Amino acid sequence: MATLSITGGQVLLPDGTVTRADVLIDQEGGEILEVGPNLAGEETLDASGGLVTPGFVNGHSHVAMTLLRGYADDKPLESWLQEDIWPAEGELTAEDVRVGAELGLLEMIKGGTTAFADMYFEMPEIVDAVDRAGLRARLGHGVVTVVKDDAGAREDLETSLEFAREYDSAADGRISTAFMPHSLTTVGREYLEEFVPKAREAGVPIHYHANETVDEVTPIVEDRGVRPLAYAAELGMLEPEDFVAHGVHVDESEIGLLAEAGTGVVHCPASNMKLASGMAPVQRMLEAGVAVGLGTDGAASNNDLSMLDEARDAAMIGKLAAEDASAVPAERIAELLTHSTADAIGLESGRLEEGAPADLAVIDLEEPHLTPAHDLVSQLAYAAAASDVRHTICDGQVLMRDREVLTLEEDAVLERASEAAESLVARAEE
Repeated sequence: MATLSITGGQVLLPDGTVTRADVLIDQEGGEILEVGPNLAGEETLDASGGLVTPGFVNGHSHVAMTLLRGYADDKPLESWLQEDIWPAEGELTAEDVRVGAELGLLEMIKGGTTAFADMYFEMPEIVDAVDRAGLRARLGHGVVTVVKDDAGAREDLETSLEFAREYDSAADGRISTAFMPHSLTTVGREYLEEFVPKAREAGVPIHYHANETVDEVTPIVEDRGVRPLAYAAELGMLEPEDFVAHGVHVDESEIGLLAEAGTGVVHCPASNMKLASGMAPVQRMLEAGVAVGLGTDGAASNNDLSMLDEARDAAMIGKLAAEDASAVPAERIAELLTHSTADAIGLESGRLEEGAPADLAVIDLEEPHLTPAHDLVSQLAYAAAASDVRHTICDGQVLMRDREVLTLEEDAVLERASEAAESLVARAEE
């Protein structure tokens, strides 16, 4: 057994308390063996002056959209998608997706993220990138049928289902999959009625965008006579293993449906603010018992993949939406950064305890903006930044040591991404 000890730091435990302790890891099994004093491993990672936390979990992203970071800003969702993003994405090659994914994974590793969920296309390229980078992920091919003929729509749906079947447990078990129709308005009802049961037969969860904007709610209410999540329930798309992105415009009846079903909701506050989509009623959902997670969305609408930035945004907008400064408190944010999001998207991660997957981050506390250290959970929620992450570990493997990423060549990734983005924009604007 190869062992790694993380020594000299303070440790964030699952109950939200912080204590001085070492962490001993079985690197071959990817498991935390023990949390306690004076633990010696064959290899040591210094956490002196740092806070050892579970690795952060990004519950919703489109990781290859890093190539479109800053390409189209300051527009509402529908015009942003239709006028800028979808035309540009139509020019993406499989190699572009691979390069954009590597850039996003590099950014996530440097920010302490060890697990994420992603919806996109050319997904085998993202699988390969995740395998190489060493992260944990739930991946799926996103399906849109509204702009396709029947043959094209069916091909897209079959691709999503086949990807979910083929790649589950890839990357030595670090990859899980899902069937991912883009949203309730971009995939036709007849296709959902046919393919949701097939996903159930395949035993894979379902992930989709829901209630992100008013424009996603109104057509369903007008055409179907029910709220979107009631429509989703009719189609069998609200099960405990499922999770939806955004949930901005949910009413009390839909919050009740989510809580009763156990379906996860991934809150993406930065994207929601930037696109002026609205403020999700996160505190009401939490109080109702909804399984809430936290995600960045894509870098084209955020415009970064920092979960620590997202955490601060979630706390601030959560208080504003509830008109209550005590809403979405620091201890809840620490949960959303870690195990709450892992639970919402169905990954075993996010807890720093014996027997848990060894997915960890070490935050350097010896910075002016993290001084004084009255309350380290508060510092994590309100003051820490991605650049404060010193080490990142996933599945027992050190992905970043002292700010040096070990699984990806940073300079080469940045160069390839810059070249690919420049070429992509040139093609899109021809």
